[in-house]
Amino acid sequence: MLGIVITGHGYFASGLLQAVEQVVGQQPQCCAVDFPEGISTEKLLVLLEAACSACDSGDGVIILSDLLGGSPFRQAAQLAIVNPRYEVITGTNMQLVVEMMLDREGMALETFRDMALECGRRGLTSLWHEQQKRRYDSLNLDGI
Repeated sequence: MLGIVITGHGYFASGLLQAVEQVVGQQPQCCAVDFPEGISTEKLLVLLEAACSACDSGDGVIILSDLLGGSPFRQAAQLAIVNPRYEVITGTNMQLVVEMMLDREGMALETFRDMALECGRRGLTSLWHEQQKRRYDSLNLDGI
């Protein structure tokens, strides 16, 4: 099973993991690495490295970060560059984590990466857009 490490600014990671586990239950091989104010990027790298080691059963690790270009992303990228069994996904949202947490068993890193991006995109919408989809679907124009 792929390991999952969630990281981000402040307490984003632990808050997201707590919320996800409220929905899907406690997850094996999964941990959060927060980046609160006052911690150095060097310390963050050490924490991420330890978390990846703890979550990796040999199938690899997905590191989910909050913000492209932020310190958590950059530190995770350093780890992934030297370890081909690590993938980094950024712009993480709860939709992505909930769906992928349930589907990761037996999944390859590359497959997880590609499916996770699609889940994240699908979860980013607005009420107006969802209402428009429902109105279109209710017209049932397929038979025309």
